[in-house]
Amino acid sequence: MATDALYRTGLMAKHNTLLRLRDPGQLISYIVMPMLLMLVFKPLYVTALKSGTLQAVTGPLVMFSVFALSIVGNSIMVEREWRTWDRLRVTRSSRAELLLGKTLPAFVILLLQQCVLLIFGCLVIGLPVPPTMGWIMLAVAVWGFTLLALGSALATIVRSRGDLGMVSDLGAMLVSALGGALVPVSLMPAWAQHIAPASPGYWAMSLLRAAIGGDASGMVRPALVCLAIGLVCGAFATYRLSRGWGRSHLL
Repeated sequence: MATDALYRTGLMAKHNTLLRLRDPGQLISYIVMPMLLMLVFKPLYVTALKSGTLQAVTGPLVMFSVFALSIVGNSIMVEREWRTWDRLRVTRSSRAELLLGKTLPAFVILLLQQCVLLIFGCLVIGLPVPPTMGWIMLAVAVWGFTLLALGSALATIVRSRGDLGMVSDLGAMLVSALGGALVPVSLMPAWAQHIAPASPGYWAMSLLRAAIGGDASGMVRPALVCLAIGLVCGAFATYRLSRGWGRSHLL
């Protein structure tokens, strides 16, 4: 029944929330570090770009939200390391309930990280307050869903936390650099501009910029692309886990 499914999902989410609260180091670092980068790089961006303040806020925000993929991946990897994922799979919980229970706390963490950085950008960096907060929340939720699905898919492929950290860090730098988080795409070499749309970070930057500017029509395409990436990665993660690829003996 639906009530039973909600109850089981809620128990899983509560358990994983406690795990995250007991180990908040990653979340703190992924909030403090982009704040420092905003402060340091703001003078450079303001001098070089007309939209320097916007770049100073959205660039580190997107970069370190991608770094937070490891938080999502670790929420599944820890069950595999503790040899408890196999036990969860034989309970009455469906694989969808297990994934929701594992990833919902991580989703809230991603939303919290992005909201805190946007507030910091407005209050400290000088980013104009967005005219419509609803578009901001929608953009943050869409990008958070994309990251959630990417992290879940990643956790079904890697075999250790070391592999997860390596792939997350290298992937975050690649996605951020090609997406325009470090340097606007218009200032990149021609070859980089051509392949930039292949990066989820490119669409995240476009989505957040449109949302901050209150451009609802400009949000449609990047939001659809981010949702498509999230749905594909989420389906892949569900398929892998349903076929036993999350089992502990594969570590």
